[in-house]
Amino acid sequence: MANSGLQMLGFVLALLGWIGLIVATILPQWQMSSYAGDSIITAIAVYQGLWMSCAIQSTGQMQCKVYDSILALSASLQATRALMVVSIVVSAVGIGISTVGMKCTKCGGDDKVKKARIAMVGGIVFLLGGLAALVACSWYGNKIVQDFYNPFTPVNTKYEFGSAIFIGWAGSLLVVLGGALLACSCPRKTGSKGRKYPKSKAASSAGGREYV
Repeated sequence: MANSGLQMLGFVLALLGWIGLIVATILPQWQMSSYAGDSIITAIAVYQGLWMSCAIQSTGQMQCKVYDSILALSASLQATRALMVVSIVVSAVGIGISTVGMKCTKCGGDDKVKKARIAMVGGIVFLLGGLAALVACSWYGNKIVQDFYNPFTPVNTKYEFGSAIFIGWAGSLLVVLGGALLACSCPRKTGSKGRKYPKSKAASSAGGREYV
């Protein structure tokens, strides 16, 4: 029962993390314009994401533009985009495998050991997907920090962390945690179960003795 609850907890955490990864990949707020050290007051906030850049005015009106060319993008942005897409796809595969192997489902037959192994494989797949997203978010965040502290970067072109990158970090950690719980839920085989002990000589002789 405890093993089944551990599987359910890991699956729910991984599922929530997978949804967070999708939201983070779609949102354009991966980095936002920074005005630290800038004495000029501006009424426009600029956001950049993996697929588009947006400008928000003080009136609340937002205008977004999809990137025109993939080849014109930086290598870090292309790698981050690819890793996030791979993470989402791999985690989706992990969802399917874990659903078959969980104890609370009737898929995959009635063999408990086989289902537990399938659930463990699904947890490992979740771990791979979560690690890919974690690397992508960390790589993108490192690029933001390097550009921010670069003395040759103009003040009006510096960016800070946006809300989407924090969602990506949180989602990747949830997927990794859920995958670890699923991977650890495989029961260990006990050698003492079903072991037959030989009958003692006293019991066998007593069983064959005749009483008058």
